[in-house]
Amino acid sequence: MKRIGIDVGGTNTDAVLIADDKVVHSVKSATTADVTSGILAALKALRSNPAAAVPVDAVVIGTTHFINAVVQRRHLQQIGAIRIGMPASASLPPFCDWPTDLAALVNGETFMLEGGHDYDGRPFMPLDIDGLKAAARAIKAKGLRSVAVASSFSPLDPSCETTAREILAEICPDVAVTLSHDLGRIGLLERENAALLNAALHDLAVTTVAAFRKAIADSGIDAPLFLTQNDGTVMQAEIATAFPVMSFASGATNSMRGAAYLSGLDDAMVVDVGGTTSDIGQLRHGFPREANAVVEVGGVRTLFRMPDLLSIGLGGGSHVEQNPVRVGPLSVGYRLTSDALVFGGDRLTATDIAVAAGLIDIGDRARVAHLPKSVIDAALADAHRQLEGDIDRMKTEAGDVPLLAVGGGAFLVPKRLAGISKIIRVPHGDCANAVGAAIAQVSGEADQVFRDLTRDDAIAAARGIAEERAVQAGADRKTLKTVDVEDMPIAYLPGNALRVRVRVAGAIAEPKIGAAA
Repeated sequence: MKRIGIDVGGTNTDAVLIADDKVVHSVKSATTADVTSGILAALKALRSNPAAAVPVDAVVIGTTHFINAVVQRRHLQQIGAIRIGMPASASLPPFCDWPTDLAALVNGETFMLEGGHDYDGRPFMPLDIDGLKAAARAIKAKGLRSVAVASSFSPLDPSCETTAREILAEICPDVAVTLSHDLGRIGLLERENAALLNAALHDLAVTTVAAFRKAIADSGIDAPLFLTQNDGTVMQAEIATAFPVMSFASGATNSMRGAAYLSGLDDAMVVDVGGTTSDIGQLRHGFPREANAVVEVGGVRTLFRMPDLLSIGLGGGSHVEQNPVRVGPLSVGYRLTSDALVFGGDRLTATDIAVAAGLIDIGDRARVAHLPKSVIDAALADAHRQLEGDIDRMKTEAGDVPLLAVGGGAFLVPKRLAGISKIIRVPHGDCANAVGAAIAQVSGEADQVFRDLTRDDAIAAARGIAEERAVQAGADRKTLKTVDVEDMPIAYLPGNALRVRVRVAGAIAEPKIGAAA
């Protein structure tokens, strides 16, 4: 298979071509303010190499478009919110734990109706059909174009949410509907928040994916488009349009997956030093270790599948202050090639320090020849101190472990660090994020409560559900592997209740790629 992987970072847009499990060519270009033209420029640079000007089977993009929209409070639309679960949860309405400014932007109308299910899938209250119809009419009258529906324990039984979608389709057919059971795990408020964010991003997702398609077509590439997800796997562009929140943390995840692929290691610490930040995480079975804690996005609690990462303000574009000497956390970002001293600018950056120290050779070294050795040594020592302390924070074992150093700013990682057995630098490591996008697989997940089953039978049942979801998303069933299994007995519930979460992943099925085109 031949795939192009693209990753859009805050500083650089990287593109690689992978053919027959080898990196054929990679390029790095500056990220542009509108992002899409940066992708077009990266593709043009990649395809200018004769070895890369070949037909490809797929283009995979990792983007920060959607998480940036939430964090910056831009390009969000007003939505309708339907909660099914009354009289329970009445004291905690939708948007109750959102930042005030974000809730004011997004909350168009809220409806709380009777219905929902209990922890074991039994109906909690009869669904209020008349209330749903009244809500649909109110949404139509107000002109809202996107709606989020959340029902109690819908991952166990989604019937209330699917009924709501049918009623909305009948009364206001032009409205986009997000159902919470498609997005989150058990946990009403966090799952509902994910659905609300997703609904607020609908119009942006439609225009963004259309722009990506246009950039690919304008580059003369005829191949299906995929976007990477938070957990290091991919989704078809059509699914990405429906579920933009699935790609919130894909950038750092891509780097870790790319590092595993380029090094051949499935278990290691990884530091991805970009132009603006360094992301530190741990690989398990070739995938990033997942965060167990509730993940906040733009101040909103969610239950996304997110990698357990520590991000610090240290990168190639980091400002270097001289009194006292300090690297970061501010960065020149995508203005590195105009603001850094070696490129004719007037801002001392970590890249200037690295050029002066002889670690890399870019720009005009003569422009940093005046830097005192004491400043160079102190700046590198500060960067090393930050990395050493934060890598140690992310370790889960006392012994020494290997460290994969990737990213365009990996020159800031020293040859030795305490607690690290060896530091591994790989070819094309500066484009590991784009490599991770290109080699990404398709995943499926199940998170349910089972009763009156043995532990092995419950895990097997959850695995079966996860595998079916992966196949529906475009995975080749023969390549599926179990990535993660968690089980937790629920002692306060009857019937030997056991909550099981299973995640599986596999290669993209080739017939599915053809169908997606």
